[in-house]
Amino acid sequence: VQLQASGGGLVQPGGSLRLSCAVRGTTFSINVMAWYRQAPGKERELVARFTWSGEIVYGDSVKGRFTVSKDANMMYLQMNNLKPEDTAVYYCNAQRFWGQGTQVTVSS
Repeated sequence: VQLQASGGGLVQPGGSLRLSCAVRGTTFSINVMAWYRQAPGKERELVARFTWSGEIVYGDSVKGRFTVSKDANMMYLQMNNLKPEDTAVYYCNAQRFWGQGTQVTVSS
């Protein structure tokens, strides 16, 4: 399984970004996908996770602002009302598989 994340960039506080994760390869065993992020000097943290059974979990710091979704072989993270503390490298994850990360910087 290969994961390719994209959509990061520089955005002002209060702005929005949509991250995408393309999933390629043999995916029949995948039933959980997630977005994680890691800021400089901090541990990697869960942003959002969803299972094929429909369970969705968001990190406390992004609840009400971020929305995760999936369509065919793509996973998305819609990020609204971005804050400087959302600045991090965002990674898509499918169980034991990781994408390369995409940088999100929130700054005026």
